[in-house]
Amino acid sequence: MENKEIWLESLITATPQEGRELAVKMARKSVAAIQTDPEVRKKLRNDYAADTAQLIASAQVIALEFQTVARANNYWK
Repeated sequence: MENKEIWLESLITATPQEGRELAVKMARKSVAAIQTDPEVRKKLRNDYAADTAQLIASAQVIALEFQTVARANNYWK
């Protein structure tokens, strides 16, 4: 992970909606960090776009990221 871009300065968000959007971004950034070639990611997109199991797995990753964000925000209480 050589990318020096700082894109995650805080897990704190104003609303649960912003928290979910952050969770999606976190999941996408993780995929990009693991598979660093954007052309390969683009090529693989067709494979998982039609695979229910892979889509559910992706949703699970986002749900885990959202749990992290929600806890950091004290569940917006």
